[in-house]
Amino acid sequence: MLRDGLLLIAAGVVIGLPLSVAAGRLSSSLLYGIRHGDPLASVLTVAVLLVIGIVSAFIPARRAASIEPLEALRHD
Repeated sequence: MLRDGLLLIAAGVVIGLPLSVAAGRLSSSLLYGIRHGDPLASVLTVAVLLVIGIVSAFIPARRAASIEPLEALRHD
């Protein structure tokens, strides 16, 4: 379960990073104090989103690992 979540996070980063660079170039006039290629802003944004994604994948995986398999099948 955790592997599936991490796979989705990785796919989101691979797809989202080039799109965010393109969107940053288009909206560079609207961003005050940040260049369109500001590496610090990009790294911080990716890091925050990775942490949120990992935590959101870890919580259900930990919960699923704590339940007995037969008990989970009975409730399904």
